[in-house]
Amino acid sequence: MAFLNALPGAVAEGLIWGLMAIGVYLSFKILDIADLTVDGSICTGGCVCAVLIAGGVPAWLSVILAFLAGAIAGTVTGLFHTALGIPSILAGILTQLMLYSVNLSILGGRSLLPIDARSNRLVLNMIDNTHSIIVAVGIIVLIIIILWRFFYTEIGLTLKSTGDNPDMSRAQGVNVNLNKVIGLALSNGIVAISGALYSQYKGSVSINDGRGAIVIGLAAIFIGLSVSLKIKPNFVVSLIGVTCGSVVYYTVYNFVMLLGLKTDYLKMLSAIIVAIFLAVPYIKSVYFTKQKPLPIQRDAGGDGNA
Repeated sequence: MAFLNALPGAVAEGLIWGLMAIGVYLSFKILDIADLTVDGSICTGGCVCAVLIAGGVPAWLSVILAFLAGAIAGTVTGLFHTALGIPSILAGILTQLMLYSVNLSILGGRSLLPIDARSNRLVLNMIDNTHSIIVAVGIIVLIIIILWRFFYTEIGLTLKSTGDNPDMSRAQGVNVNLNKVIGLALSNGIVAISGALYSQYKGSVSINDGRGAIVIGLAAIFIGLSVSLKIKPNFVVSLIGVTCGSVVYYTVYNFVMLLGLKTDYLKMLSAIIVAIFLAVPYIKSVYFTKQKPLPIQRDAGGDGNA
């Protein structure tokens, strides 16, 4: 009964983090870049949203402005990588470190800023999980439709080609560096929307809200794609699968918490879940299909050519 009572909250939270997973999917799967900026940009989205709401800005407008803040963070990472030649992983780490100070500055030096759901009309809040689920699903559907239309435009197709084969794209006259900046800006903008919604949902924002976000995003991706790719491997289905993977992750997460697992081990649990789903293709090929072991990549997106 305790699990059933906690299920609506887990679904609502999973949907909100599903947006973050979609952002990670764009950088990790479309651009083939392991972007660690998300640990900072998701918190940036929450900080911007909370401060704007406290200043009297409507909650829906705060979410849009949070998207712009996240896009700026992604642009910085993209410029570090393309203009300065810094490997993408290190560029993301540098931006993430910078964002800690930026986020602290946005909050006025405070580590926690509450959002009063009674005096502000929020987009969603944990007080009403049913409403939060409906709103979150609506926002996710809207963003998936926008991304679906965008990635079938000329710019969107060149973004895909940049991730698939940057050398061939460059030979065809595609500005690969510009595409990487655009892709990272879009990715982190969506991640920031997730942060803005999450801060409204739980009624506060903390300077440490983004810790481990990349692990949750990767877990959602591998959980979702392990199922969705068996149905129909296209772009929209993959995004839906990633979102559902986030819901599954948070459902399992809440179930484990109800079993009495100490909160000290929750980060380790997240890492184990990701490790399991990363290892499944290798284990399947070696122990079940009797094929030769899959090659282990040495560079996970360091220059976009993993």
